Amino acid sequence: MAENETEQTLAVKITTIALTFAAGWAAQKAVGLIWKSVTGKAAPTKADDPELNMLQATAFAAVAAGTAVLVRRAASKGAARVAVRLTHKVR
Repeated sequence: MAENETEQTLAVKITTIALTFAAGWAAQKAVGLIWKSVTGKAAPTKADDPELNMLQATAFAAVAAGTAVLVRRAASKGAARVAVRLTHKVR
């Protein structure tokens, strides 16, 4: 019983990491495309960019952080579901 719980916990952790990286990459691309369509400029990559005013920097930080939180929560929930399926198939 304890071994099964350990396998499931490890599976959840590994799946969460993989899904978080994949979802983070997709979210970064989506935020970049949306930022470009709204502002007409590429998404900022450096916080100390002299062409980036304080309002833009704050707005981008808020959008990027909010997206990161949503992606991480979704990845965690999805990883738990996937890990349960994987551990049940292995048995």
